[in-house]
Amino acid sequence: MAPPARPLRPDARRAGFNPFLPPALTASPHPLPCIAIAGPTASGKTNGALALAAVLAQRGQPSEIISVDSALVYRSMDIGTAKPSLQERAAVPHHLIDILDPLQSYSAAEFVQDTQRLVAEIRARGAIPLLVGGTMLYFKALLDGIDDMPAADPEVRARLDAQAASIGWPAMHAELAQVDPETAARLAPGDSQRIQRALEVWHISGQPLSSFHQAKKRAENAQPAFDCTLFSLEPSDRAWLHARIAQRFQAMLDAGFIDEVQALRARGDLHPDLPSMRCVGYRQVWEELDWQVRKNTPQLNMHLVREKGIAATRQLAKRQITWLRSMPQRHTIACDDPLATMQLVQAALQCLPA
Repeated sequence: MAPPARPLRPDARRAGFNPFLPPALTASPHPLPCIAIAGPTASGKTNGALALAAVLAQRGQPSEIISVDSALVYRSMDIGTAKPSLQERAAVPHHLIDILDPLQSYSAAEFVQDTQRLVAEIRARGAIPLLVGGTMLYFKALLDGIDDMPAADPEVRARLDAQAASIGWPAMHAELAQVDPETAARLAPGDSQRIQRALEVWHISGQPLSSFHQAKKRAENAQPAFDCTLFSLEPSDRAWLHARIAQRFQAMLDAGFIDEVQALRARGDLHPDLPSMRCVGYRQVWEELDWQVRKNTPQLNMHLVREKGIAATRQLAKRQITWLRSMPQRHTIACDDPLATMQLVQAALQCLPA
């Protein structure tokens, strides 16, 4: 049995944390509260969620996990996404994992729609929905709506301008139609400014411009399907997270990550501009495999693969933490505390009705 829950003291006063103190935790008015667990990559979200689910099961309360991860939706991408094992998914029902082929895309608007449906279905089964993941755009769309587009990126725009100079804006419009048909349908083939912006958003975020509008519209028009308490696993010491990232990426390489990417390349229908292949790790391995083919070298430079993969993952974690700090409703738990999992479980139990 878990020890008695004590009032959560968010780690906002520890070095490196947002000083905002979120509202005190209270029991949800809903008999089956929705609990969200967010955090940067390698922060222990999956372990925390499984531990919470186990404690709930001991109390006779079933729960189900909804993945909030734009990479876990893809089939055949298991190692590089740190996908929960089949045993873990058998212990607790999981949703929004392995639902798409890597050739497909999945927008924030689709995530919101699917999650609202799943939460209702899970509650109808008498279970508690646990939202777990690190795709902050999805969390933002679900909890707040999306009210701003990615900022302009001069480098991306320069590449698009160079491409347009080579093939023309009508061809760029045709390219947009492949990744964002809704936006392309309302733009003229010669509308260079808007075509450029839509493609820029796609290249920066991996999401079509239309998905930002759709998610925001849904958030504004739909009645809230549930209240959700958000817990955020954040490191008080970035060095701890960096070490975890390095260890995990090496473990992925040891588990056959290169072979996984080679198998995806061998399909012949995937390319590095797809959202699936832009996922951290996959993109870096793909680029190095391309270099190996161009240079006709017998062996992959594993040291370079490792360094690029770790650096890209650290940058991802930095962006995730920045997103989290823009969410004042979150309750922060230091993921580098040895008792982090227990603290998460105790805090989450406070959300249960008396």
